[in-house]
Amino acid sequence: MKDLQLAKGVRDFAPEEKIIRDKIVDTIKEVFELYGYNPIELPVLERYETLAAKYAAGEESDALKEIFITKDNGGRKLGLRFDLTVPFCRFTGMNQNIKTPFKKYVMGPVFRDGPIKTGRYREFVQIDPDIMGCEGVIADAEIIAITEEVFAKLGFEITIEFNTRKLLNGILEDLDIARDKQFSIIISIDKLKKIGEKGVEKELKEKGLTKGKIDSLLEYFTESKTSEDTLRNLKKIVKSKVGKEGLKEIEDIINYLKEFGVRSAVFRPGLARGLAYYTGPVYEAFLKGTSITSSAAGGGRYDEIIGKFIGSNKNVPATGISFGIEVIVEALKEKGKNTQRSIVQVYIIPIKTTKESIGIAQKLRKEGIKTDMDLMQRGISKNLQYADSYNIPYVIFIGEDELKKEKVKLRNMKTGKEEMLSVEEIVERLK
Repeated sequence: MKDLQLAKGVRDFAPEEKIIRDKIVDTIKEVFELYGYNPIELPVLERYETLAAKYAAGEESDALKEIFITKDNGGRKLGLRFDLTVPFCRFTGMNQNIKTPFKKYVMGPVFRDGPIKTGRYREFVQIDPDIMGCEGVIADAEIIAITEEVFAKLGFEITIEFNTRKLLNGILEDLDIARDKQFSIIISIDKLKKIGEKGVEKELKEKGLTKGKIDSLLEYFTESKTSEDTLRNLKKIVKSKVGKEGLKEIEDIINYLKEFGVRSAVFRPGLARGLAYYTGPVYEAFLKGTSITSSAAGGGRYDEIIGKFIGSNKNVPATGISFGIEVIVEALKEKGKNTQRSIVQVYIIPIKTTKESIGIAQKLRKEGIKTDMDLMQRGISKNLQYADSYNIPYVIFIGEDELKKEKVKLRNMKTGKEEMLSVEEIVERLK
């Protein structure tokens, strides 16, 4: 037998894992649709120039370095999508007659040829809600509200950190940082939480900033106990016009979040997110009570990218967030919530009644009850072992005596309790 191996950074999913993944996706989709978002679907393969455009990944972004590249038989350079935002912008550029605001969600696998660690793979699933066509930060506040509701329904407490690129750009303008260095500096600032002030100082020094300039820059990222206090302190020191616009955006988001009833959001002026296409508010969600430090969702506003794709200088307002399914699955595993091994609700064991059992199985299925039955004419003990191995909650025994009484025997596999019931009574019980 050959030594079968998976490619690095990808996985198979057995039923017990696929079931929980589907439940997560169904929960997320349910919340999106409650807020009026419609589904779309986009291809996995894109033209390489679409993914690598300077207004998409950005030259310094890890995403650009991690694109899986291939060619078709016509010699055209292609890439596997590294996120769902860039393909959505391409889709919007090709469908310019869409009525706005356009609220959609899209889900599917994305690919990054990057390092592998807990919760991070080279093929992973994202699911994104986006709003295109709404300039006001009420759209960003709604995305944050959706994010909180999704994780609440999944049983998690979270912290959603938010900021705006306008504030960061304004701070760099206050300090006379050259425009061609600004994005590189923002990428370093985004690492404050991960590598701390000392690590960021080292990076900024390597990028040519003086000690005095670095000290002045880091002063802007001191956080207070509340978002309002942090905002108040920044209002005293931010001077540039764009920086003040950013502070107004933060103030408006804080006020809208109160109306949405959001309690988990925190203004963090050091949050930047690494992609080049963000133009305004950015946000990132982190799970509480788990060992996973990676963000479980992240996104922001990207008002320029769609216009650039269609060769226009006109801004097309758009904002959205990506939910990382892999991180959520890992967190649910930690909670021990992936115990379901089968979607089957009831397993039928025919006792010399195969034909009649098929008819009863079909009746249950027509009532929406997920039903399986023994197709191999095995004995009762082997069938019970089989049902137990998949954690199927109920078993039905159908023998000739049961059929004469127009009833069947239902066993609760957890308690062992058995009852003689009609098919109609079983439907009522299992529904």
